Amino acid sequence: MHPLFDALETHLATRPSRDVNLPGIVLREAAVLVPLLLRDERPHVLFTKRPSTLRHHAGQYSFPGGSRDPEDPTPLQTALRETREELGIDVSGVRVLGSLDEVPTVGGSGFRIRPFVGVVPQGVEYKPNPDEVEYIIEVPLAHLMDPSFHRTEPRNSRGMVYEVDFYTWETHVIWGATGRILRDLVLLASALSPP
Repeated sequence: MHPLFDALETHLATRPSRDVNLPGIVLREAAVLVPLLLRDERPHVLFTKRPSTLRHHAGQYSFPGGSRDPEDPTPLQTALRETREELGIDVSGVRVLGSLDEVPTVGGSGFRIRPFVGVVPQGVEYKPNPDEVEYIIEVPLAHLMDPSFHRTEPRNSRGMVYEVDFYTWETHVIWGATGRILRDLVLLASALSPP
């Protein structure tokens, strides 16, 4: 196991993650898994590209996850169930490190997303569900921590101006709620990584 994963787990266990609080706006509950893995002993982050046929966030890069179903006892169960459904993997071996702050999607879909950071076991074989996943990419975390591959742009939604994060990897552009979740992970990983 990589020392950064241990440091993330220790840090996330010592600080409570924040909930979204937007007075007057009702958001549906959702959860995602932010999958980390090792490739050549280096931490990577896994993303899925959503098919262009989907109703929400079509064609965007995302973390596996979705709406919390009534039968999901906790948001973590939602994240793990959705990961199993989307990637076709056995999630019993995923080492959950903790949760990041909730992120709202107030622009259209109206969710509050609870991200859980988890380490996918070595050697796991993906069997993506083609109805939910067009393809999978694994991006080195060190690349995402390089500021030259990150930019922000102002956007306006429901009278509020907010910053949208964009990360690039080769020809792929990761943005939106996934970009905001990724920014939180990158900031945390940067603070915990040795110089």
